Amino acid sequence: MRAKRRRLEAGFKAKVGLEALKGIKTVAQIAREYQVHPNQVSQWKGEVSQRLPEVFETGPTVQPGE
Repeated sequence: MRAKRRRLEAGFKAKVGLEALKGIKTVAQIAREYQVHPNQVSQWKGEVSQRLPEVFETGPTVQPGE
C-alpha cells in the first residue's frame, strides 16, 4: 500500500525555499527541520530564485492608508 502524498501549502513551500536561498543553513539542515526531502528543498529554492523577479514586474503596490 502506498503512502498518501502530503499536500503542502504554497506559503510553506515559499518559506522553505526562501530559507534555502538565504544560505544560512544547508539544504540538509532545512530538510530535517521541516521534515521534507532535501531534493524537494532544492527544487523549491530554484522556484523561488526563478520567480522572485516577477514580484517586481507589476510595478509598485500601494499600501492601504498611504
